[in-house]
Amino acid sequence: MGLYVTALQILLSQPMKAAPSPTTAIRYLATKCINFHRTRAWLMPWGSNRCQQVHSFDDPLAKTLDANDIVFAVHVPLPNTEMSPWFQYMLAVLQFDIAFKMINQIEDDVVITIDARLAYRDDMTSEWTTKFHSVEQRPLRCTFAVSKTYENEGRFYHCDPIPFMELGSVAHKYFLMNLRLPVNDTMNVGIGEIKDIHVVGIHQNGGFTKVWISMKTVFSPWISVATVWYWYRIRLLARPPVLLEKVIFALGLSMAFLDMPVEWLSTGFEWTWMLLFEDAQQGALYSILFCFWIIFCGEHLMDQRQRNRLSAYWWQVGLVVFGSSVLLIFDLSERGVHLNNPFYSVWASESRTFFSYLKPHITFISVAGISVCLYFFSLCRMVYCVFRTIGGKMQQLPTMPEARRLRYKGIIFRFKFLMLATLTCAALTIIFFILNQVSEGHWHWGDYTLQVHSAFLTGIYGMWNLYVFTIIFLYAPSHKHNRKKSGDTQHTDMTDKSESQETQLTCGEQGPTEVYRITGKVAEE
Repeated sequence: MGLYVTALQILLSQPMKAAPSPTTAIRYLATKCINFHRTRAWLMPWGSNRCQQVHSFDDPLAKTLDANDIVFAVHVPLPNTEMSPWFQYMLAVLQFDIAFKMINQIEDDVVITIDARLAYRDDMTSEWTTKFHSVEQRPLRCTFAVSKTYENEGRFYHCDPIPFMELGSVAHKYFLMNLRLPVNDTMNVGIGEIKDIHVVGIHQNGGFTKVWISMKTVFSPWISVATVWYWYRIRLLARPPVLLEKVIFALGLSMAFLDMPVEWLSTGFEWTWMLLFEDAQQGALYSILFCFWIIFCGEHLMDQRQRNRLSAYWWQVGLVVFGSSVLLIFDLSERGVHLNNPFYSVWASESRTFFSYLKPHITFISVAGISVCLYFFSLCRMVYCVFRTIGGKMQQLPTMPEARRLRYKGIIFRFKFLMLATLTCAALTIIFFILNQVSEGHWHWGDYTLQVHSAFLTGIYGMWNLYVFTIIFLYAPSHKHNRKKSGDTQHTDMTDKSESQETQLTCGEQGPTEVYRITGKVAEE
């Protein structure tokens, strides 16, 4: 039944092997078709209706042709296979084979113009339906490893891969690309002697898609119910919710938003906006997580006069919001345009400035990586300060009765463990963010490639859900408190008063946990 069935059969025949890789890359050699009349008819590289071809530009027939008579045709997928909606998306990258000639060298900062067309069909007998057509320009960056002499003519340049297409949905079984390199006095001049064009097709594996959607289907009701239950508990309290509780609720909502398994519907509908929607889901979680960690540490660090005010974190939260806005604008500038033109690429922008030599995409990822690393170091410093605050309170433990001392030791130990888990989750999230940016752009990077393993992707996703559920569960108000109120109120009031005097927690402000109140009092003192 095609690529996916073949991959699935291999997976089932070796059940103890590693999980399916997230993506697959297939290399296609473009067929050089002759289009004497320069019509817009679709040219097939193989099959019963295949085009008239030239195997090499050195053939006698090819020497009689004009460059505008050549159309490079690529059929996706390979013969006897078909695409599947489970592949979710399809990327295409161009790789040029360009031979060195003394009289036809590649000029500096040259731009190649590509007349690109994409068609589809769902069976091998129907006519091709035009889907997209665009004339695009890409910078051609090539190097020649040896000296440019007559003795080295015929050797090939080393050219960077060129991002060509990003299709947000694979709703059809067969795709056909027809590419032309139009030539005139000003277009495609100084691009060297092109011998062949390779197209690398990249799509998500169907097996990984099923694993990913299944995880979302399991986690979605789990997190959604926990978030609703948490806010219900908060609303039962006599006091208004504090800032930390509001941020935890926002964290639960963002996790539930990410867990929405809308990919089930995308397998039946041609939703080209799915990549943009998935970026919005992850972006919302990143923003809330980064803000939550700052507020979570800060609320256990500040004194009572500074607590419970979002304005106390204006610059940290402001930086996170600014960074998220920049990423959103950047994403909209590329994947938003892809809804109407999948051949557009922001990576291919070529400005004759200093940044064009830095390669803007590498610069962007580098700046993003440095920024999140600085954020992590700042978070580590806040966690260290929280531990120092807790250490000040632990000095009072020897003066307490043994039962109360053991109780507060257990509370502090669990809180320290939660802080370390928070730091670990933050570190892995930042590593995932950097690797995700690099792996999404690995086909933009030339020599530098990276493949993120499916176990790491699913592991990070599971860690997020477990962490958010743990935070919601630990910081939800206890139902025991309400039962005590209805039963023996006087005894509870006397006990609470005694505990407040012994532990010096009479700060005048209530909070979600004992540690929340303890750290606030210590910071104030």
